[in-house]
Amino acid sequence: MQTITITGGQPLQGNIRPAAAKNSVLPLLAATLLCGGPCCLRGVPELADVDTSLALLAAVGARAVRHGPDLCTLPVPAADLCGEIPPPLAGAMRSSVFYLAPLLCRAGTVRLPLPGGCRLGPRPVDIHLAGLAAMGAQVELEGEAATLRRFGPLRGTDFALRLPSVGATMTLLMAACCAMGTTVLRGAACEPEVCDLAQFLRACGAQISGAGTPVIVVRGRHALDGVAYTPVPDRIAAATYAAAAAAAGGRVTVEGCAPRYYRAFLDFLRDCGVEVCLDGDAVTLARDPALRLRGGRDLYANAWPAFATDTAPLAAAVLLEAEGPSVIYDHLFANRFSCAEGFAAMGAGCSVRGRALYIAGGAQLRAARVTAPDLRGGAALLVAALAARGTTILRDPGHIRRGYADLPGDLARLGGRCIRRKNAE
Repeated sequence: MQTITITGGQPLQGNIRPAAAKNSVLPLLAATLLCGGPCCLRGVPELADVDTSLALLAAVGARAVRHGPDLCTLPVPAADLCGEIPPPLAGAMRSSVFYLAPLLCRAGTVRLPLPGGCRLGPRPVDIHLAGLAAMGAQVELEGEAATLRRFGPLRGTDFALRLPSVGATMTLLMAACCAMGTTVLRGAACEPEVCDLAQFLRACGAQISGAGTPVIVVRGRHALDGVAYTPVPDRIAAATYAAAAAAAGGRVTVEGCAPRYYRAFLDFLRDCGVEVCLDGDAVTLARDPALRLRGGRDLYANAWPAFATDTAPLAAAVLLEAEGPSVIYDHLFANRFSCAEGFAAMGAGCSVRGRALYIAGGAQLRAARVTAPDLRGGAALLVAALAARGTTILRDPGHIRRGYADLPGDLARLGGRCIRRKNAE
């Protein structure tokens, strides 16, 4: 198990630029299986989930090669593709679900063990399966796996998602590109990463309109071309750096990520008393560490464009020492605030009731030994430790590197006292 040692009380200074978005890169890697030519994804960070995706591509017969920050995939004949996704890879990340549609379209069959990832509560794949069934796929559920087959090409359909699931929207968007006829997806997710996937598929030759709205229309075609493409910057990483600046104090400029991608989080920080200055795609955040932030916030995390669920634990870390009680409710995930136990160990008054985290505010955070419960909860504990007195030991069983190539190193380059130790007891 790795450990991260954080000594708090050091204001942050400097400029930082987030890498390509994890939540775009992972579906884009799966989507390259639909392409009849080579693809290149530029600026892909070295994340644990990217490593898992590359292993998954290799397991089904595809090939991807890294050239510095770029990942290149080569076209694979359908006859050489295997539709069997190994259980260890499916269980390693939630994003294994993105291989359902590409393998179904290309190989004709796919078997997916239930995907893993962070334990955030129930995350069913029923919308993915229902939409693919509406396109003509035969779906069989067996124990903890789903097997899908098609007999002939998928067909366009008019399908309403029962809720705006990002993953299901992406799955059905990929399937619709290779279906015969026109597909209409109603109640679709509108997140920037959905728009990014649509933009990639359009660059490959797909005909897609309405991405970024609740109604997406796709006119299917037999094959897509290869393309060189730069994914959108990681808005959650940008919010993490912003949260770190708010918690530790100092002055940090986050470059290369348009403020509109994480505007709700920036508005929250401004309401708390952080100085937020926008200049094109750069955001400068400044806070005097001698002054307390304002609490009394009532946040509700939901689908885009609402307050992003992945930023909810980060907001909690900012509010622990703020003046006044706050509450954060997460509409999407039942177990979003597993980090509360770590916050409490650091001296914060907080409690979880259902999907809500109640924060007393006014804490004087102190060093503790804590464990990252999941990706964003681990990042939030790291942010809180920047504000704590003394040296915090954060045990991380591998969660944080699933979404950040080197978050401790990033914060250290801004002046934070963070050291990651590998293979520590």
